[in-house]
This record gives sequence, C-alpha cells and structure tokens, in this order.
Amino acid sequence: MPRIDSTRAECRVFTFKEGLLSAVAHDLELRVETFSIEWDEATLHVQARFDPSSVRVMHAVKAGRPVPGSLSAKDLRTIEGNIAADVLEVARFPEIVFEADAVAPASEGPQAGSVTLAGVLSLHGRRVPVEAKAVRRGDAWVSRVRLHQPDFGITPYRAMMGTLRVQAHVEVEVRVPI
Repeated sequence: MPRIDSTRAECRVFTFKEGLLSAVAHDLELRVETFSIEWDEATLHVQARFDPSSVRVMHAVKAGRPVPGSLSAKDLRTIEGNIAADVLEVARFPEIVFEADAVAPASEGPQAGSVTLAGVLSLHGRRVPVEAKAVRRGDAWVSRVRLHQPDFGITPYRAMMGTLRVQAHVEVEVRVPI
C-alpha cells in the first residue's frame, strides 16, 4: 500500500478573521507538520492521519498574500498554544483521521482529470461526512476543502469579548506529489 508523509507532502490550514476589531487581527496560514496518507489502488481506500499538536503558524495573511515577519515569536507561540489547548484540544483529541472508501475519477467535462474522495473526517471527537475534490496541478494532486468548525464541536477562537474572532469555517489544503 503506497504511503506518503509530511516529508514529501504538505497540509495547510487557512483561517479568516471577523468581528468589530478584525482590522487589527490577521488571517493565518498554518501548517500541519506531522501527517501521513496511505492508499490502496485496488480497493480505492484512502486513509490520512494528522497530528493536531503539530500545527504551526506559517505567517499572517493580508488580502490573500503572506505577510512574513508580521507576527513576533511570542505571538506565534501564543497562537499555537491557543490552537492546541483551546481550539483543537489536542490533549483530549490527539489525532485527526480522514478515511475515504469512495474515490471517483472524473473523465469528462471541465472536471476531467480530477478525483472526488467521499469519506468521513474524525476531528475533535466527531465523525462527519466530507467530500474532497483533488485536482492535478503540475506535479501534484491538490485538494482544498472548506470545513465548518461547529460541525465538529469546535468553537471558533474568540478574544476581547467576541469583538475579535476566527470565522466558523477554515480551509484545509493538502498537496501530494505525483
């Protein structure tokens, strides 16, 4: 069974700010540093395992563009600590798993060359059906999925009495080399 891990593939998470004080906050690009993906071509089964304690802040994002250096080392530690302890609760939920048993390649139309994976995402103690489309981009398969945190029992991060908060949805992008 082929297997790939975070030494060759990438998993990024994008968060988006909102609220009265959102002008002083940042959208964020995060990286999951430890994960693996296995697949069985005969049965079309895919299993991906992610370590939520390995989520790291890459940088702030403004107008869709990375803003390296805009967060101090202290800010990075604080944000990562909040994600681990308050959002993902990694002590209680030490693993995130996606399993797909329905993998369907598109052979016609504008989606030709893409693959749809239908499965279940186990996150924060909940199992939720998720459908992900993977598209070939250059030398990689890329899938970007929008997840609604409350569907998984996750309360989006809030600060300053709710005047600063993370939107309920996040986007997760996985890039696997071909």
